[in-house]
Amino acid sequence: MAQQIILVFGAAFGLLAVVFGAFGAHALKKVLTEEQLKSFETGVKYQMYHALILLFTGSYFSSSAPLIGWCFIIGVILFSFSIYGLVLSDARGKKMKFLGPVTPLGGLFLIIGWAMLLIEFL
Repeated sequence: MAQQIILVFGAAFGLLAVVFGAFGAHALKKVLTEEQLKSFETGVKYQMYHALILLFTGSYFSSSAPLIGWCFIIGVILFSFSIYGLVLSDARGKKMKFLGPVTPLGGLFLIIGWAMLLIEFL
């Protein structure tokens, strides 16, 4: 069951990364500053990278695969989605500053997931 959830999140994050990437490249290009657009694109890139690793992790049969997958899922939600919130709220002139500390926490979960995967392979 955990593997199926990880695969579903991987596919959903991949789908959303394409949608958000197109949205950023077309609709937001006229609204965001160059710096904001670059930040938004960073969120999209990290989301897509981790969508792919989730598909791999969900297909990898190991006792630690579910924990690694959850680290990546939580990391993407906290990292990429906080960037989207920060950029879009800043563009509207009402920056949600409380999201600032959420982004590095998401990055920490992503790092932990990668470290656990490395340990798994060693």
